[in-house]
Amino acid sequence: MLGPVENHSLPRTAAFFDLDKTVIAKSSTLTFSKSFYQGGLINRRAVLRTAYAQFVFMAGGADHDQMERMRAYLSSLCRGWNVQQVKEIVAETLHDLIDPIIYDEAASLIEEHHTAGRDVVIVSTSGAEVVEPIGELLGADRVVATRMVVGEDGCFTGEVEYYAYGPTKAEAVKELATSEGYDLARCYAYSDSATDVPMLEAVGHPHAVNPDRALRREALARSWPILDFHRPVRLKQRLPTLSVPPRPALVAAAAIGAAAATAGLVWYTSKRRATVM
Repeated sequence: MLGPVENHSLPRTAAFFDLDKTVIAKSSTLTFSKSFYQGGLINRRAVLRTAYAQFVFMAGGADHDQMERMRAYLSSLCRGWNVQQVKEIVAETLHDLIDPIIYDEAASLIEEHHTAGRDVVIVSTSGAEVVEPIGELLGADRVVATRMVVGEDGCFTGEVEYYAYGPTKAEAVKELATSEGYDLARCYAYSDSATDVPMLEAVGHPHAVNPDRALRREALARSWPILDFHRPVRLKQRLPTLSVPPRPALVAAAAIGAAAATAGLVWYTSKRRATVM
């Protein structure tokens, strides 16, 4: 169970979520491989290789060495990609690819934390060009993600400017706590991977979600709650049953519809008054 609604006279708090296999059911970066292929950014061989990487990731997670190999491979793969083209491909395919694989349990937790007055921060090893739109889709308040170096030509150089992984995630959480005034002892964190133990250790309420074997052992040894998320669901299918006010990113269409209905009601009322008079 989550804690009570925040007392705003106290320091602010936040909930920090890893993304892949914690909020969504797959690797966010690898999920876009087919779209990148269709956009001419990668070849068929690269699609097959990323499909295999996705299989390994889903089968049992990835340990430190596998993550390092994946980082090196993806950094090399994206060298020369036009950043604007990447953003456009992600924007065009985001709802089709990501919306269906968001865990219902994670979406509910995000809503509950917002209702309790906590910020929601996505902290992911995937690239910012992928994570930021997903964060917006989820209604997250902030995003921490890997950033690649962009050359003067607007293309990735293949070098990593900031790698959001392992201890650097914990450092980012602590830096945000300083800049935003979060009380980490009252903050929450969620992850599926043992590589995120430093981030989980940084908060007062760590949670293991669909944990790999190493994190499960760690969670049991430390008496951290273990959560099982297994129901991917489209956000638009959840909207009619939400028990709390959704975040702006999730209800833009509903807001437009409400505005149209209000305008129609005003027009009808004014017309009726004119008829009566």
